[in-house]
Amino acid sequence: MVLRSPALAMTTHLNAGRRSGIFRVIWAFFVALCRKIFGGETMFINEFSGVQGGEVVLAPSMAGHIQHRRLSGGTRLFVQRGSYLASAGDIDCRLRFGGIRTFFGGEGLVLLECVGEGDVFVNSYGGMTEIPVNGRFIVDTGHIVAFDGTLDFRVRSIGGVKSFLFSGEGLVCEFSGRGNVYVQSRNMDALVSWLTPLLPG
Repeated sequence: MVLRSPALAMTTHLNAGRRSGIFRVIWAFFVALCRKIFGGETMFINEFSGVQGGEVVLAPSMAGHIQHRRLSGGTRLFVQRGSYLASAGDIDCRLRFGGIRTFFGGEGLVLLECVGEGDVFVNSYGGMTEIPVNGRFIVDTGHIVAFDGTLDFRVRSIGGVKSFLFSGEGLVCEFSGRGNVYVQSRNMDALVSWLTPLLPG
């Protein structure tokens, strides 16, 4: 959070929805811990509420863009770990196992599935481009921010074994169907690889 209107109240709770009862609280703690480890989220989230017209300004931890997406009618948005910023309205965010393909793609074992009626905000590292897909489209796995649930995807190598081992390119995600893919211009893993040799031993 950067700033908020004084009329808005802020409450903090586990990132697993509001639950009561000792067993439900234990389960909520487990869910929040899984979201932190696998989904790249925080264990605790802030919830803002109050009068209409109040303002909250948010900023991601990395320099980049913020994209707003309105969800309604059961539409789903899958968000890459660390790219979820905030949501408003009746939005349910659940961890979804993306299969072993996402593990080898460097995308983590799970994605964050957002569904419901309301607004979702995602952030990128660097610039973000919304790309409409109608058919097939290929994106480097490190540049994916989010994509529509109407799209199917599979992770594969960009070429043969030689290309995979020596070209410096990793795995790509091949989307098929019709929907939007949100792509970031920068790659966090590439930044880490560039900085690591420069760090003092």
